[in-house]
Amino acid sequence: MLNKTCIGAATLLCLVAGTAQAEGELNLYSSRHYDTDERLYTNFEEQTGIEINRIEGKGDELIERMKAEGRNSPADILITVDAGRLWRADQAGLFQPVESEVLESRIPEWLHHPDGHWWGFSKRARIIFYDKDRVDPQDIQTYQDLADPKLEGMVCTRSSSNIYMLSLMAALIEHLGKEEAEKWAEGVWNNRARDPEGGDTDQLKAIASGECGVVLANTYYFARALRKGDPGLDEEALEGIGWVFPNQESFGAHVNISGAGVAKHAPNRENAVKFLEYLSSEQAQEYFSAGNDEYPAVPGTPLSDSVAQLGTFKEDTINLNILGENQAEAQRIYDRVGFE
Repeated sequence: MLNKTCIGAATLLCLVAGTAQAEGELNLYSSRHYDTDERLYTNFEEQTGIEINRIEGKGDELIERMKAEGRNSPADILITVDAGRLWRADQAGLFQPVESEVLESRIPEWLHHPDGHWWGFSKRARIIFYDKDRVDPQDIQTYQDLADPKLEGMVCTRSSSNIYMLSLMAALIEHLGKEEAEKWAEGVWNNRARDPEGGDTDQLKAIASGECGVVLANTYYFARALRKGDPGLDEEALEGIGWVFPNQESFGAHVNISGAGVAKHAPNRENAVKFLEYLSSEQAQEYFSAGNDEYPAVPGTPLSDSVAQLGTFKEDTINLNILGENQAEAQRIYDRVGFE
């Protein structure tokens, strides 16, 4: 039997091929690093009697690990963040197709691979947050507005190599075309308040400190701060931050996912499919929102209080596989304009 939880790439030997094929087990490779997900796994075990053996690490590390393990990989499921990263795993041949009436009926078509190689189970919109004292929200109604010279010296983002930034650019390539997307990247870079640094929470804190007037960040970071607080984002700081769901009059706000797929050589395939179907259940979907401040993937699922405070919105409905297909071009565009 596997260790219940093994963390990080250094635990390469904690799984031994061929030891995990007993009925009633599921070997989960996960880059979701949230303590609150423990409840998801416990509920699944209680409902099915299937024991989850979990390996945790960064998404790209787990992908490389599965590639190295090849046919001997004990992984049944890979769950990770961002459709662009799921696309990378799929391009490496790490997933197999899944046909499931349950999944097809519950997960919208733009939130899963066209052939069922991976499925999205929770959503994060990448939206615009701003300093209420410095910025008029009417000036930032679209992603394109972030490139307007009137915002010079005010915009903060993560680095161009960050998967969230790559996926946003990949979506803009699809909607605006390569030429306009490159103009956007150049304009945003010219409007920067500082060179990119830190994660999404750091961008929000930079609004609170006055360093940045406008930032791009995923919704769940802000919703989490609303629910439980965060050093540097106390109640007063949060009250000074506004938000805009961009492009509501056009293609909608960019949305990304946490998603999962069945590993190509899964020794417990039937259990793996059951787990994917469980993640689309009403109970699991409500917990993605209540436990981790994400938007559920299944339409009509109630929102937690923190997510409901952000509100509902028109989302971009291009199939998220496109975010991977345009990923290389997204990086080339950033590189050409010097966006670090």
